Amino acid sequence: MTASTAAPTFRDFAMASMEGDGSSAVAVLSTLLGVDDATARAATDQFRAQMATGQAFMMKAMGMRTVVEARDEPSLVTLLEECFALPPAVAKSAAAVVMARYA
Repeated sequence: MTASTAAPTFRDFAMASMEGDGSSAVAVLSTLLGVDDATARAATDQFRAQMATGQAFMMKAMGMRTVVEARDEPSLVTLLEECFALPPAVAKSAAAVVMARYA
């Protein structure tokens, strides 16, 4: 993500993660989900560990775009819990932030 990019996306996060740019990944995720840096760092670490498990996880993670576009907040909460190991209350709050961002 460049400094000129106003609205971070899950794609920006995934690209930073795949490129091994942990600090950018954490910054994007923190902004995207409306969570503090410590939560974003733990979520990034979880995502990166799962990313190494293979294609099935990446397909699940890519499903976030579909549920956001469908305005399916309950499914987004579930994906945030599964992909980032966010506790339910944090995932629910984060999903609301994401949905508001892409309203």
